[in-house]
Amino acid sequence: MLNHIRFIDYIDILLVSYLLYKTYKVLRGTVAIKVFIGILFFIVAWLVVNFVFQMQLLGGIMDQVVNVGAIALIVLFQDEIRQSFSRIGTGDNRVSRFLNRLFSVDPSKLVDAEVMQIVIACKNLAKRKIGALIVFERTKDLKSIEVTGDFINAEINARLIENIFFKNSPLHDGAMIISKNRISAAGCILPVSHNFDLPKEVGLRHRAAVGLSEKTDAIVIIISEETGKISCAQNGKLKINISAEELESIVSNKTEEHDTSK
Repeated sequence: MLNHIRFIDYIDILLVSYLLYKTYKVLRGTVAIKVFIGILFFIVAWLVVNFVFQMQLLGGIMDQVVNVGAIALIVLFQDEIRQSFSRIGTGDNRVSRFLNRLFSVDPSKLVDAEVMQIVIACKNLAKRKIGALIVFERTKDLKSIEVTGDFINAEINARLIENIFFKNSPLHDGAMIISKNRISAAGCILPVSHNFDLPKEVGLRHRAAVGLSEKTDAIVIIISEETGKISCAQNGKLKINISAEELESIVSNKTEEHDTSK
């Protein structure tokens, strides 16, 4: 049997293994991982029935399940599939990051005065233990998030940021979007992360920040209403209680990638 295996078959096996591994990495830490493992067991059983034992009746039934199951998988994993394709062209891979550096200027780069306005606002909010979510758009467009809130299109100003997140403000509970050096929207709704590895003490505000960072390359600053601590979410990771210096470095985008491990 091994004599009939061609070189292209080895390539085929390697490609399938690589795709399965990447799929596992995307789904790891989500509720979908158990479904993925169950599907893998079914595929192995289907291959054994069809190609090892050559059981025609059972194999035919399983063939029909596989044909229908392909459509079911697209529906079941639509969020993960959309996230993976989105990452291909939005700077979440090395090729895209290289091309962005080569041909474009980062539109999310803030000038020093704007950075200081944001840092001052965050420090004041943290001191008074006023919760806040501030999203910094990078290469991934956030129009779909902006439409969930109210458009503002205002210059970055510390007093405006503090007023938006003031506890009696109608926009207090939502997220603020900073895009192209302006406050573009506020009161926005972010997707909540289902990552079970997040600390149990973090609340909905932190999970929403991580959720957006899992789906886009945005940087999200969180201010805890309970503790007043400032945290940062990026690339699906959360760093709690960052210093003022770290906050300034993150906001000003002095480095392309930040250590946001817990």
